[in-house]
Amino acid sequence: MRHAKQGRKLGLESAHRKAMLGNMVCSLIEHGRIKTTVSKAKEAKPLAEKMITLGKRGDLSARRQAIARLRSKDVVHTLFAEIAPRFADRPGGYTRIIRIGPRYGDAAEMVFLELVE
Repeated sequence: MRHAKQGRKLGLESAHRKAMLGNMVCSLIEHGRIKTTVSKAKEAKPLAEKMITLGKRGDLSARRQAIARLRSKDVVHTLFAEIAPRFADRPGGYTRIIRIGPRYGDAAEMVFLELVE
């Protein structure tokens, strides 16, 4: 039984899942919007929100935690220098999921995961 178990497995091993979610959040920070499936977006959204909250904190410890999770110093610099100041007065809810319909090949429900303005 999966009582009190958080998160989706997405058919991946844990290392692959962590790497994929980190890469998705990097792409979201870099481009502002990514196209993905509903399940992946619902898993990436809390991680993206946590990274933006770390960016708002802005201290050295927060920067190190973000680098450990995202593994890209350029993306972390963008997060701390550009993204976090945009959300300085916002208490949460930095991302949104917009459904765009099924994918042609396998009819998987597709969404845009984007940063709010």
